[in-house]
Amino acid sequence: MSTALLTDLTIFILALLIGIEVIGKVPATLHTPLMSATNAIHGIVLVGAVLIGVTAHNAVGYVIAFIASFFAAANVVGGYAVTGRMLKMFRRKPPEAQGQVEGQPGLAAANGHKGLKGLMNKVSRTGS
Repeated sequence: MSTALLTDLTIFILALLIGIEVIGKVPATLHTPLMSATNAIHGIVLVGAVLIGVTAHNAVGYVIAFIASFFAAANVVGGYAVTGRMLKMFRRKPPEAQGQVEGQPGLAAANGHKGLKGLMNKVSRTGS
């Protein structure tokens, strides 16, 4: 095993352990804002993983590049998913018309029945 490969593996493992330790210490109330603020950092990590793959000249380097790219991409996607969910919490809900089923206006029937039973009640009321 070459010295450069051993150095790269050591840096990779230390970065992994430090990352787990740092994230483990973050309280749950701060995790979502921090996750959304670090999407750019995860993008930089993904670029670094791709650069590892470009400069790799053996199978171990390719495997490490693949693993790093996979985890970096998962961080990017997860960060944007969490950010989307967080921003969705702060949206105002549109006022819903009373007695309507979401996405299907006019399908809610009297007596609180929705769906097919409500539609059948509505049809029977308009037909008589």
